[in-house]
Amino acid sequence: MPYQIHPLKEFLVRPALPPSLSRLSEIAYNLYWSWDHNLRALFRRLDPALWKECNHNAIALLGRIPQEKLNRAASDPRFVLLYRRACERNDSYLQSSAPGHNTPRVAYFSMEYGLLDCMQIYSGGLGLLSGDHLKGASDGDFALAGVGLLYQRGYFQQYLNPDGWQQERTPLNDFYTLPVRPCTGSDGAEIVVSVWLPAGELFIKVWHIDVGRVKLYLLDTNIPQNKSAECREITDQLYGGDIHKRIRQEIVLGIGGLRALKKLGIQPTVHHMNEGHSAFLAVERIRLLMQEAGLTFEEALEATRVSNVFTTHTSVPAGIDLFDSTLVYDYFRYYCEQAGFPFEKFLTLGRKNLQDISERFSMAVLALKTSSFRNAVSVLHRSVSQEMFQDLWPRLPEEEVPITSVTNGVHSPTWINGDLAGLYDQYLQPDWRERLEDAKMWEAVQEIPAEEVWEMHRKRKRRIVAYVRERAVNSAIQRKASTAEIRRLQEVLDPDVFTIGFARRFATYKRATLIFRDANRLKKILNNPKMPVQIVIAGKAHPKDQPGKTLIREIVALSRDPEISKRLIFLEDYSIQVAREMVQGVDLWLNNPRRGEEACGTSGMKAAMNGVLNLSVLDGWFDEAFELSGGWAIGDRVPYSEDQDDIHASSIYSTLENEIVPLFYQNQDSDEDVPVEWVRRMKTSIANLTPRFSCGRMLAEYMSELYQPAHELWKKVSADNFAKARQKTVWDSRMNGAWNAIRFVDLGEGPGDQVLSGSAVSVRATVELAGLEATEVRVEAVVGRVGVNGELQGTFTLPLVAGEQRGTAVVFANEFTAQQTGRIGYSVRISPNHFDDPLTRPCNALLKWVAD
Repeated sequence: MPYQIHPLKEFLVRPALPPSLSRLSEIAYNLYWSWDHNLRALFRRLDPALWKECNHNAIALLGRIPQEKLNRAASDPRFVLLYRRACERNDSYLQSSAPGHNTPRVAYFSMEYGLLDCMQIYSGGLGLLSGDHLKGASDGDFALAGVGLLYQRGYFQQYLNPDGWQQERTPLNDFYTLPVRPCTGSDGAEIVVSVWLPAGELFIKVWHIDVGRVKLYLLDTNIPQNKSAECREITDQLYGGDIHKRIRQEIVLGIGGLRALKKLGIQPTVHHMNEGHSAFLAVERIRLLMQEAGLTFEEALEATRVSNVFTTHTSVPAGIDLFDSTLVYDYFRYYCEQAGFPFEKFLTLGRKNLQDISERFSMAVLALKTSSFRNAVSVLHRSVSQEMFQDLWPRLPEEEVPITSVTNGVHSPTWINGDLAGLYDQYLQPDWRERLEDAKMWEAVQEIPAEEVWEMHRKRKRRIVAYVRERAVNSAIQRKASTAEIRRLQEVLDPDVFTIGFARRFATYKRATLIFRDANRLKKILNNPKMPVQIVIAGKAHPKDQPGKTLIREIVALSRDPEISKRLIFLEDYSIQVAREMVQGVDLWLNNPRRGEEACGTSGMKAAMNGVLNLSVLDGWFDEAFELSGGWAIGDRVPYSEDQDDIHASSIYSTLENEIVPLFYQNQDSDEDVPVEWVRRMKTSIANLTPRFSCGRMLAEYMSELYQPAHELWKKVSADNFAKARQKTVWDSRMNGAWNAIRFVDLGEGPGDQVLSGSAVSVRATVELAGLEATEVRVEAVVGRVGVNGELQGTFTLPLVAGEQRGTAVVFANEFTAQQTGRIGYSVRISPNHFDDPLTRPCNALLKWVAD
């Protein structure tokens, strides 16, 4: 290994900004500029070529720009005016109101954040959603702080070898040329916290990024206090390494993240786990309350779970982190000893079946058991999640499993292209940027002349064609491609040709090669002499995903077929910038996962907001959006089966041939040169989907359905030194002691064999309560249609009201009106009445049915 020279002394050199531009660094360090077109223009105007070379990194730009260019800008009245307006805009936006007593203070934990191309701390959709969540919280002036990891190498950069196989490189992130800064205490010292690992104490440095009005705190183990390379490399790479590195990263994120917030003096009232990676924070919260408030383990669990929110993004069990119990023991034996609770009690929090000692510890199960509020990320994904986790509530019908849904949204200002925003400035209300969720305001999109919408879109298509050619040629030069190959790539795509975009992670369930299933039929579509078509594809496969890499290689090989080599291109190194160019510039967005396996998907939302129409399987978000979208569906609302691959491929070809492509080319050879019906659909997409799938709508739902209720419950449970949590634990013990003695004594006569529609049906149940009060239980009738197999379907719940008392038994009764005809039935159940909302029902809660 070559000799390395280390500095005797190091210091940070900052750009010598002219006095008239003195706040450029301040603006550069707050990512608000990344979603405000006017502020972005400020940095681009300084040096357009360098701005591009710096990968749109304002800090790197200021560090590299020649002093004479700064001085020239300072003496240019036009630039100084632009700068002053940018300062005013920045100051106006950053004004924030102090959170009130009844305002939730949210800590948002995520493994990755997609904020900037130059910040390689994201891999895909989860990270982009997390980044948009922070931006949306900033726009809404929420009291929210993000917590994540600061990766030295981040996620990999993709390039292809001459045979089309994906290769990976992981360049180092230089934090001092990024908009991230160390957190310091009141004494000026850097904030460092620690956690325990089997190798000893691990030290964690805390950094922060300003994301508009909110802060993102990032944790870094690559610091001198950690002597071993093993410890320093914990935050080396996102989703890299073995199972040991994964559990260490998740300990740093969950436990280290909570300790970082505590040292910073931040006291959240709500803790949001975005996926299960951070679920160890729930255990750390239990430990802290045991230590600081003198609670037992059960009391602390009861107290903390009411203000934990867990969002699952997973549609298949294989997507959940699982750890062998021996591995968990190695990492948490000492932690449990110090915390004062048995390791076995900790282990039960991560298992579904407590009797199965071989079951691995699940981070999703840990998050579900320690959270009162749980949500999926689309309406369809809620059903998928209820089925996947139903065995945590084994006595409940699947549709009652307490997981709600908040459909994802995207940060409109980040993803709407500048040319379209310019049209909105002319035709929408002047304050449209502050009214992104106002559906009524978006109706004015219909008033924008079709010619102007079409010219805007054509401009974006010319831009993406130029972008694709430049990027493809640069990649070809790097891999030393032939002159003929480079010449071909210089001419790939045509801005006047109908363009399909497909860009996403190359997981096999997304079926990236579905459109290539019948290559001959596809070639005819692409090479139609009167109505040609072209396809742009981008995406990364995980480094260990060989099937995903094979899909990429197949697409690259097909793109070199001389018959279609100018009509098909695979764009290397999928990134935020590639995604932005594609969703803003193609004509049609293709999405064809196996139905039920795409939790939500957000790329189609971004496309729709730019007037790009969707052709998609009815999965995730599009299952909710199709009828409003102006786009087209692939297949029906039925579960996926393998025979659907051929059916869906045929559907894609047929819809393109008979509907989509002819519609696009309609009128384009006439004097008008505007496909009027296509533009009408573009306007429909924009007007209907922009307000419904913005992250402002998403954040408002999180606030009303999850954050605010969790905050209210935390205020109640933490009052009087957690008196309610202590009382609840005593009550639980009494309930558990009486439960086996509780039984249904009598169910009354019930209705006859036949009832006329519109008639009242009485339900009556006498229950032996074994000394409990009637208010301590919840007795319900579950009513529904009787299916062909004798099971209740399409049920609703009818609360039964306590009435006459007969010794220790109580009569509960109510009635409902028989509205439906056909076979109707009901059953009766009883459960403890200790949860304010059925959605907060704890896992494995007591529940007894009349048939038990």
